[in-house]
Amino acid sequence: MQTLFYQPGILTGVTHLNPEDSRHCVKVLRKKSGDTIYITDGAGSIAEAVINDASSDRCIFRIQQTIQHAPRGYFFWLAVAPTKNTDRMEWLVEKCVEIGIDRISFIQTVHSERTNVNIERIQKIAVSAMKQALLPFCPVIDPVLSFDQFIGSITSGQRFIAKGNAGNMHLMDSAKAGQACTVLIGPEGDFTDDELSMAIHSGFIPVSLGNSRLRTETAGLSACLTISLINRHLNQNLTQP
Repeated sequence: MQTLFYQPGILTGVTHLNPEDSRHCVKVLRKKSGDTIYITDGAGSIAEAVINDASSDRCIFRIQQTIQHAPRGYFFWLAVAPTKNTDRMEWLVEKCVEIGIDRISFIQTVHSERTNVNIERIQKIAVSAMKQALLPFCPVIDPVLSFDQFIGSITSGQRFIAKGNAGNMHLMDSAKAGQACTVLIGPEGDFTDDELSMAIHSGFIPVSLGNSRLRTETAGLSACLTISLINRHLNQNLTQP
């Protein structure tokens, strides 16, 4: 399997690719009737299908078989303050999806540099990264929430807040494998003392991501990589139909 297409309705009777994937399939990859393609619904299913009508506007296929992939043996939720430069935030989402992530939330903090996020565009980037990495799952992308709202919504699982104090343990030494894990990443100006206190009171543990002072998007990627490495024995290989 070299290419993966996205169609969320494959288990409910949808038998055609969306216009964008249809054009890519027929015009770029030069697929034709009778060729085999692979399609995911972004919720764990990957279908092997045969093209019936190679139209660049509406490529019609017939599913031959479908494999349902089990989720990874852990759940990773990243909450991050949006960066002023949207390109950096989009880069972070792309790379986190490729590495492996289940949910991404954007939080509004006192020092946040941006108050709005184009969620539709972020979702498209996440889908594109999922297809590029040949993954069967696409993460949930949440709209911007206030810091208070987000903190109040997390009541279970491992909870960490990135804070570069010398006395904090590194995330690598704090998180445990095989469990749900949420990591909070602050803006360039960091969390305020009040925000840190609120997070700690709500069960979040301050952790370090290393000795360097990291940009927001670098810190987010570092957290994602760290959790992936901690759970490396639980990451399941993609099984092709």
